[in-house]
Amino acid sequence: MHPRVSLSAISSFSWTLDEDLAFYERAGITCIGASLAKLEAAGLEEGARRLRDAGVRVSNLIGIGPFQLDNPGQWPSQRDRVRRAVDAAEAVGAECMILTTGPARQLPWEEAADALEAALTPVIEDAHSRGIPFGLEHTNSLRADVGFIHSLHDCVDVARRLGIGVCVETNACWAERGLADTIRAGVDTFRVVQVSDYAIGTTSTPNRLVPGDGDIPFDRILGQILTAGYAGCFDLELIGPKIDKEGYDQACPRSVDTLGKILSNLGA
Repeated sequence: MHPRVSLSAISSFSWTLDEDLAFYERAGITCIGASLAKLEAAGLEEGARRLRDAGVRVSNLIGIGPFQLDNPGQWPSQRDRVRRAVDAAEAVGAECMILTTGPARQLPWEEAADALEAALTPVIEDAHSRGIPFGLEHTNSLRADVGFIHSLHDCVDVARRLGIGVCVETNACWAERGLADTIRAGVDTFRVVQVSDYAIGTTSTPNRLVPGDGDIPFDRILGQILTAGYAGCFDLELIGPKIDKEGYDQACPRSVDTLGKILSNLGA
C-alpha cells in the first residue's frame, strides 16, 4: 500500500467496525480514515480501543457534525458529540478530524458562516489544546442537507476565518473555476485530500467510482496538489451503487492500487 494512500471506512459503508478490521488485515490495508458512526455503533471507547489495537494508521476521523446552524438550541448537544469525537480521535491517534458545516436552511450564506463560527469555536479550542486539527469539508451542492459550502475556494476562506484546516473533496471541486490557483493559495490549510471518481452524466449522489473508472483528471489535479507542496494523505472515500455492485472486497483494493500507481507516477 502506497504510504500516502488512506482508505476511508465510508468506502465499506454497510460493514461494521469488526468487518472493517478483518478486511484491513486480509487486504493489507495499513492506513485508514475512521468513521465516527462505526465507532459509536461499537461503543465509542470500546470501538476506539479495538481500532487502536489493530495497529493501523488513522489519517482522519470523519462524521463529525453537522450542526443545525439555524437552531442554536441544538448546539450544546452537538458540541458534546464533537467533544466525544475529539476523545476518540485522541485515543486512536487520528491525524485530523473531518467535519461538514451542517445545512444553512433559510439562512443567507453569510449568516450561516457566522453561525458556524459561533457553534464551532468552543470545540475548536478544545481540539487545538490537544493537538488535533480540524479539516472542514466542502460538499456537492446536491448535499445541502450536510453543508452549505460548495466550493473549495469558499472552504479555504471559511477555514482561515475559523483557524482550522480543509478537507479537499476532489469529487466536489474537480471542475471548479480557478482550481489550480485555489490549490496554490490554500495548500497550507489542506489536512486531507479525498479521492473518488465521477462519470459525466451521473445525476445522483452519492454515486462514486473507483479512480480511473470515470472522468476526473487525477493526474492533473493531484499533480497540482503535490506541486503546491501538500504532504499529507489521499483518502479514498468510495460510496454508491457502483461500489456496492462491485463489492467492497474488490472495489477497495482496486482503488488502493490505482491511486498508489497514480501517486507513484507523479513522484509522490
